[in-house]
Amino acid sequence: MAKDDYHVIVYQILSYLYGQLKKGHPVDPNCLRNNGKLYTIPEAYWQYIIVNLLNAGYICGVTATSKININDERVIIIQNSEATQITPTGIEYLTENSFLRKAARFAGDVMSIVPFELIP
Repeated sequence: MAKDDYHVIVYQILSYLYGQLKKGHPVDPNCLRNNGKLYTIPEAYWQYIIVNLLNAGYICGVTATSKININDERVIIIQNSEATQITPTGIEYLTENSFLRKAARFAGDVMSIVPFELIP
């Protein structure tokens, strides 16, 4: 498993959101960007992950809008990332999903996935 595998990125996002929720702290949008504090991945891959987390009901607050640009290409615009929250379904997925447990084991410990200053 690589640091940019889907389940590793999902683990990072959901762990960060859950930690912020438990501490009562606001979400830092710079932690959720494709090239932010938690990870660096291509924009299209990041959009794919965020849209799927939304569609699965694991996160809420953020909005994803699909539009067609002037070149007739489909683009996704992600807005309100500062309002992103983990849902109860997301918390259950984070704590019960075997792929996420493998992602956590791959990292060795949470400090390998989440920068020290962001650990809940």
